[in-house]
Amino acid sequence: MSPTRFASEHKWIYVGAIVVLVTMMIIGLFTYKQQKATNEAHEKANQLNDALVAQGFRPRNTGNIANALGTDGGPVCEDPNSELKQGLWLVQMANGAGGPGMRPVIADRRVLLAGLEVIKVYCPDKLDEYREQIEDLKTSDTVND
Repeated sequence: MSPTRFASEHKWIYVGAIVVLVTMMIIGLFTYKQQKATNEAHEKANQLNDALVAQGFRPRNTGNIANALGTDGGPVCEDPNSELKQGLWLVQMANGAGGPGMRPVIADRRVLLAGLEVIKVYCPDKLDEYREQIEDLKTSDTVND
C-alpha cells in the first residue's frame, strides 16, 4: 500500500481531527470571554459593596450584585436619567398605598447615596446628570438602623 493511497483512504480522520480541534478552540475562546466577564462583574460587585459599606450600609452578597448588575450595570445604566425611570423611581418612594391613598414621602438620603454609588461604579459617565436629578429631592434621616 503506497503512502498516498493510505492518506487518501483515511482523509476523514484528518478532517475529523481538524473539526474537533477547531470546535475546541471556539469553545475555549467563549469560555475565556465568559470567565473574563465573570471576573470583571465580581470585581465591580466588590467595589460597589465596599463603597456601600463605607456609606454605612451592611455588606451585601457580591455574587448577587454581580449576577444582577453584570459588568455594565444592566438596566440601572440604561438611561438612568430618563423621565420614565425617574417617574417610576419617584412612585417607589411613596407610602405604599394604592390609588387615592398614595402619597409621596421624604426619602432617606442614604437610599439616594446607594443609587449614587451604583452609578459611580457601573456608569460613571452618567453621574453628573444623576446628581442633578437627586439634589432637588427633599431627604432626611428617615430609616433607623
